[in-house]
Amino acid sequence: MDAVTSLAPSSPARALAREVLIRGPISRADLAARLGLSVASLTRLSKPLLDAGVLRESDEVAAAAIGRPVRPLEVSPDAHRFVGVKLTGDTASAVATNLKADVVGSSEAALPGHAVGEVIDAIVDAVADLGPLAGFSGIGISIGGKVDSGAEVLRAPFLGWRDVPLAALVQERTGLPVAVENDVVALTIAEQWFGAGRGEKDFAVLTVGAGVGYGLVINDAVISPPDAGLGLVGHYPLDPSGPRCMEGHRGCSSAVLTIPAICSQFAASTGEQRTYDEILGLAGEGHPVAAAVVRAAGEALGLLVSAVANLTMVELVVLSGEGMDLADVAAEALRASIDYHRDPEAAPIRLSRQPSDFAQWARGAAAVVIQRTILGTLR
Repeated sequence: MDAVTSLAPSSPARALAREVLIRGPISRADLAARLGLSVASLTRLSKPLLDAGVLRESDEVAAAAIGRPVRPLEVSPDAHRFVGVKLTGDTASAVATNLKADVVGSSEAALPGHAVGEVIDAIVDAVADLGPLAGFSGIGISIGGKVDSGAEVLRAPFLGWRDVPLAALVQERTGLPVAVENDVVALTIAEQWFGAGRGEKDFAVLTVGAGVGYGLVINDAVISPPDAGLGLVGHYPLDPSGPRCMEGHRGCSSAVLTIPAICSQFAASTGEQRTYDEILGLAGEGHPVAAAVVRAAGEALGLLVSAVANLTMVELVVLSGEGMDLADVAAEALRASIDYHRDPEAAPIRLSRQPSDFAQWARGAAAVVIQRTILGTLR
């Protein structure tokens, strides 16, 4: 029996598994109310999932209004293991996770080149370093670019790819179900199911790194139109007198917020080539140029956060990506900028900072394959 069939034999059971995964431990009464089911129907649907070890009764005991105490349902996290892979221009960073997307192992393989076969070799090597393939229920791959139907990479500029059937090729090599998704969409799914957005109906995700990314959840649904992989927020105007990006846009978010942009601005003013972490460190020590560059970037990030919240009316904005340490170093400028661009009577914007490493991106890829397995869309 494959992972999809064993986890989700029917649509109501898939909905049940998803609710327990996101909201568990949850009582049967609450679960039945959320799903619009009778307790008897819920008991019938949950029995195969309990028997398969996918769900279990929590050790936590809840008092019942009438009768004996009850045990809420929760996911059995070790019932299945998954792999998430984040592809960059240089590496395939992989993590092994349980059913709750908790990372239980990690590995990395360098890309010898950008040819499709070379990248697939690196993916297979990274997965193999995590353990025997038979121990996993599926592989998720996230990539910066445009992805179609969770399987084909339509465009990945940093790899020079167009129309690559990545899921099919990796599945052919590994024998495992494979899901492919844009990296920011994958990260947003991870935050919705397992992270800061768990239980939130509406929130946004902003990422800063080599580029600027934007994810959105409205009414508990990830907004993922065909153009989600184009990085359109990277061209949002933030500073009319700022530097130009590679597309010629003056002061857009790509030109003022990204790691390359901040390094370039510092080098242009000082003649020194410094790493991003070094510039943030110098800013924290009061270096005049580094402090000015980082403060301006913090103000620009605050403007972008405010624009997202003002236009979508979300109250929670998750900040992630390998360049988001900027939000910590420029915290004062960030918050002042948000306050300036926000109506004083509007609800306060809640910021949630997430880890700034590639493991977080790879975990997002794992969340995608977990989601599609639970929902029964992965074959």
